[in-house]
Amino acid sequence: MLYSHSDDLAIADSAILIDAGVSLRSLRATLTSLGMGFDSLKAVLVTHDHWDHIRSLASYCKRLSVPVYATTELHQAMSGHFACADVIAPCRKDLREGEWNDVAGFYVRYFIVPHDATQTVGFAIRSGGNSFSIMTDVGRITDEAVEFARESDSVVIESNYDVDMLMSGPYPHDLKMRICQGHGHLSNDQCAEAVKRFYHPGLRNLFLCHLSEHNNTPSIAYKTVSEALSQIGVPQGAISLRTLPRGIPTPLISL
Repeated sequence: MLYSHSDDLAIADSAILIDAGVSLRSLRATLTSLGMGFDSLKAVLVTHDHWDHIRSLASYCKRLSVPVYATTELHQAMSGHFACADVIAPCRKDLREGEWNDVAGFYVRYFIVPHDATQTVGFAIRSGGNSFSIMTDVGRITDEAVEFARESDSVVIESNYDVDMLMSGPYPHDLKMRICQGHGHLSNDQCAEAVKRFYHPGLRNLFLCHLSEHNNTPSIAYKTVSEALSQIGVPQGAISLRTLPRGIPTPLISL
């Protein structure tokens, strides 16, 4: 979740949620911990239509009537998806392709990334002089994704699996191939190579996300990307590099 606020965090102007994988109860708890309520949530952005990313979308539409922003192709798919087909139409907002879209005071552009969903996108977001990009569930890094990351001072990028752990692990062969063959997920090594491509002196925050519970560890992901930064001459501590935990809310991070 991204917040646009004054210096007082308790009087946030607005918040936008990227994907709808958490329940209303979990969302309420997170907002309450920040002294906020559901009225602060102004929009939901959707990256793709896999179940774990839209499973609570119907609740958000029915209970909160929150606008849902996605590409036209994704909206068409979600209009027939059992998770939200009956309720999403009144909340539908189509993102314009190749343009910066005003989403509750945030300026948003999407870029397509390879993944085995109907369509999957990353987002570049600007607000209050800050530039942010997020790319998760990515089979491989595209040139367009690199360009948006080069213009961002904060980047969230998938670092899903360690190749050796995946290949020697318990997953069936077909699932291993789905993960690693270009339309599944990004390995630590692929993430590190992407970071080498898009690093620029204005990059202040780098967050590694979507770490596999079975095929990765935070320490391996961190070490792989940290070493990549050192290889291109980035001094240790020059940027804030963090791994994001799975299954529990990350504490509020000020960008």
